[in-house]
Amino acid sequence: MEGIHPATEPHQRGGEKSNPFGKNDISKTHQDQINGQNPNTTLVNNGSLDFRGRIADKRKTGGWKSTPIIVVNEAAERLAFYAIAVNIGTYLVQQMHQALPDAAAHVNNWVGLAFGSTLFGAFIADAYLGRFLNIFVFSCIYAVGMVLLTVSSTLGSLRPPPCVLNSPDCEQATKGQTAFLYCALALIGLGTGGIKPCVSSFGADQFDESDKNEVNGKYSFFNWFFFAINIGALTGITLVSYIQSEKGGGWGFGIATGAIMCSVLIFVTGIPFYRYQKPMGSAFTRFFQVGVASLKNHFKGIKVQRDTVLFEVKTNESDILGARKLASTSQYRFLDKAAVITNQEADTTNRWNLCTVTQVEEFKSFIRVLPIWASTIVLAIPYAQLSTFFISQASIMDRKLGPHFVIPIGSVAVFSVLNALILVPIYEKFIVPSLRRRTGHIRGITSLQRMGVGLFISIFSMIAAAVVEKRRRDHYSTPMSMSVFWLVPQFMLMSSAEVFTYVGQLEFFYDEATDGTRSLSSAMFLSEIGIGGWLSTALIKIIGRTTGSGNNDGWLRKKLNDSRLDYFYWLLMVISIVNFFIFLWVASRYKGKNDAGNTVNVRDEIIVGPSQEPDGNRISRL
Repeated sequence: MEGIHPATEPHQRGGEKSNPFGKNDISKTHQDQINGQNPNTTLVNNGSLDFRGRIADKRKTGGWKSTPIIVVNEAAERLAFYAIAVNIGTYLVQQMHQALPDAAAHVNNWVGLAFGSTLFGAFIADAYLGRFLNIFVFSCIYAVGMVLLTVSSTLGSLRPPPCVLNSPDCEQATKGQTAFLYCALALIGLGTGGIKPCVSSFGADQFDESDKNEVNGKYSFFNWFFFAINIGALTGITLVSYIQSEKGGGWGFGIATGAIMCSVLIFVTGIPFYRYQKPMGSAFTRFFQVGVASLKNHFKGIKVQRDTVLFEVKTNESDILGARKLASTSQYRFLDKAAVITNQEADTTNRWNLCTVTQVEEFKSFIRVLPIWASTIVLAIPYAQLSTFFISQASIMDRKLGPHFVIPIGSVAVFSVLNALILVPIYEKFIVPSLRRRTGHIRGITSLQRMGVGLFISIFSMIAAAVVEKRRRDHYSTPMSMSVFWLVPQFMLMSSAEVFTYVGQLEFFYDEATDGTRSLSSAMFLSEIGIGGWLSTALIKIIGRTTGSGNNDGWLRKKLNDSRLDYFYWLLMVISIVNFFIFLWVASRYKGKNDAGNTVNVRDEIIVGPSQEPDGNRISRL
């Protein structure tokens, strides 16, 4: 287990043992293999280790030998998450006696915590634990939260007494009951935040990008990873929701608890087959160092020109533990001031005063993706309605499927999941090859184009939702008089938007990340869902205050039949249209890390000035 412990060092030489996270001691033969100079090697070229701390062997680790385990683990974890996500709103209304707008806001806040905390999870993974241990530790936290949620839904003393909803004698949950439930949900949210930024990156780590046979597998993995999410979601919102509606919340949440425990067991079975990356330190700390150093030099009057000498270390690897070197680029030239040597006698190891070119370029890569990140957040607002108002609509519609079966409220989201399960294989097996022949692009269309398609589709999801809700209000105001299948278009359109946008984001943020920011990049994309949840909550509150004075008037009221939910959907449509054009403008001006100027990989072809530092460190020129 040495290779997965953050305090150990990699085995780099023959059959000897050494520590996976310390100073490299690599024979010339192994160094040539790592650098790709030996084409016959079976060792990976990206520095990944096996569980014994040795350079990973492609024949025994990674690829499709390890990723099926990760995919199955993700399916089990998503089963647990979606079993909660689609049922917790109904649980808050029916069991905890909360008003509909309040319950929707609380669900959005929980989703916000679950995905917003991915930035914290990424920080812990990159700085301390590494992706494997991060997934394992936060999965255990997740499991504790699930146990508490099951206890909360099982013990009558942790819920208010049953009553007829909205009746005057309906007691609200006590502060203690609410606190216990929120504590459970907080642990689940924190566990999700620690797991999610690492799983997709850990799966992508199983493929060596320098191997043409493996690089295609990485992109297929992203699609099958998304497929696994929907398999887990399908089971959670059908089987588990049905059991919960028939047997009660204790049974439903209990099965979800079993699923997360199984996901932990499944995950650890892959230990001998995984490829591991060493923790590379906190990217946020390195970002601050670049900012501080560049400001210091700016106030010293330093200017960066084409012949300005920039600092870089001489070693084959960069100064960032386990990361390859990056070449200097011409974009965001102000930050290059952090790598300008102002005093030839000064300490070149203090990164608060002097940063390497690689460290500066890592920060630039992070800044480049921020506009894309910001312009895709809005999709998460209509997406948040899948587990809130879409479900609330279904709760007062006719859910009969034949004479004897009634679809559980939480299970109506199956329309979304089934669409994704059908669309992903069709896209991967038929649409991508067809587009590839036309465009010559390895993925058929670029990640940005795929995101744009998803944002465009989301507009029509809101149109469908608004039209159906208006028809329900005008012609089927009696509860259970309109078929739930009228909701199919809005579920399927939102699911299609998710397939295109979120898989595109998985590809985009991973590809644009540097070696030291893989987990952070995944967290950025996932944090959009959390921020979207919080924005949805804020929007609900703003609408409540501007269109009324509480839950009994305005667009969104305590009872859905008294609300004007269709107005809310039309507003989301307008917001989505505006955001779509903003995204087009941002995407058309985006320069990726391969288009930002000089992109020579300094690990293989170091750009150096004519001089070297006395301590052996090299200097780079723009």
